[in-house]
Amino acid sequence: MGERERGREEKELKILLVEDLKEHALIIKNALKKSNLKTRLWVCEDGEEALDFLYHRGDYESEEDYPKPDVIVLDLRLPKIDGIEVLKQIKSEDRLKDIPVIVLTASDRPEDILNAYEEGVSSYLMKSAFIVQKTGKMEKLLEVILSFR
Repeated sequence: MGERERGREEKELKILLVEDLKEHALIIKNALKKSNLKTRLWVCEDGEEALDFLYHRGDYESEEDYPKPDVIVLDLRLPKIDGIEVLKQIKSEDRLKDIPVIVLTASDRPEDILNAYEEGVSSYLMKSAFIVQKTGKMEKLLEVILSFR
């Protein structure tokens, strides 16, 4: 095993998944478990909960239990506060703007893609590649997550 692979295994990657569909969150959790990545995953089911996590409000007050994530995987179509608004708030906050945000969505609308990149998203992936078809293949998502290590 090379030095690079060894270092990759040792560092725990903290991931915040913002996904309202429990089935999709479960597919992503299972894919991460099956991968060789050492990860710690938190799941928020709406945009308001995600911002509470990131700003340590309400149930997420403990910075030790809810640390700053290394990567955020964000759906666009969320209850309460949509993904674009969550992205805007993340990228406008000095303490958070350096976190890579991967949009993982079913939307292929050009305006959604453009808005996401204008607001500073690091990558835009379509759920249909693995979730909608229920293949559970998460190679592209894992590849993108690894690129931010």
